Amino acid sequence: MKSARNVLRHCYEYLPQRLHTEWPDCTLLTAETSLKICLRCSAKWASRSWQCPSCGSVPQQVAGVPAFSPKLAKVNIGFEPRFFSELASIEAGNFWFRSRNRLISWALQRYFPDARNFLEIGCGTGFVLSGIEQTLPHLELFGSEIFASGLMVAAKRLKSTILFQMDARNIPFENEFNVIGAFDVLEHIEEDELVLSQMHNAVSRGGGIMLTVPQHPRLWSCQDKSSCHVRRYTARELKNKTRKAGFKVVRTTSFVFLLLPLMVASRIRMQKREDFDDMELRISGATNMLLEKVLDAERALIRWGVRLPAGGSLLLIATKC
Repeated sequence: MKSARNVLRHCYEYLPQRLHTEWPDCTLLTAETSLKICLRCSAKWASRSWQCPSCGSVPQQVAGVPAFSPKLAKVNIGFEPRFFSELASIEAGNFWFRSRNRLISWALQRYFPDARNFLEIGCGTGFVLSGIEQTLPHLELFGSEIFASGLMVAAKRLKSTILFQMDARNIPFENEFNVIGAFDVLEHIEEDELVLSQMHNAVSRGGGIMLTVPQHPRLWSCQDKSSCHVRRYTARELKNKTRKAGFKVVRTTSFVFLLLPLMVASRIRMQKREDFDDMELRISGATNMLLEKVLDAERALIRWGVRLPAGGSLLLIATKC
């Protein structure tokens, strides 16, 4: 037994030093090593290079960025690619998008103050990441989007974010990111539990995830259908699915609470329509400014620790223990 213990001690103490001395570029893999995953042969490796050391494959290029699911880059059922350019023209001036950006940036600083990097899944036009670039310039930022048309818009908007094309149901990373965000993305994906599981695998221990989703199934309308939603969530459903994926939920709160009566009235009107009315997205002038001030007050309540009981959207923060 004594001899066996000596051999084990030799392996743990001497071998890492020898590897580092003779192969200084070699990364000694541990349970917490951040890894890339080859989607062709499932090999895992630790390197900044995207060439798989096992099969030699490298990602294709789509829209000038690495593509991990190139067959889905132009057409799939989760969204209408033609919406990206329209969204890009609306987001910067719309009260809801602007307010959500401020809430996300605050939550990222509040719950993950030591984060060094951040990945947004389904980054779309890059509007959220553009806000984080401004408010948290120290973070190394990554953005993924399944549609090439979204990536082309995001590339024009973003300055330092690293972009790639990816299917969130098959994330080619392990223990890679301190924080992963998915903002109004899960409701587009039938396999939302698979996405949460993939996020758990890709986030580092001690890090976590940030989610926003549309809330209250009773608010379902033609706007959800036109936006390619497959569900609106309840808080219980989202928390249960997040816990099932292995996360610990640390905070949930509704938002768009104070404006919920207006939203309910709008949805009742929309339920009588079969086509999408983008009136909510094109509010401008004094009305848009007033609604933004209302959501500013709502965000102040959230910062003070108030958990808003209802609202058009839901924010969830969870950690990987």
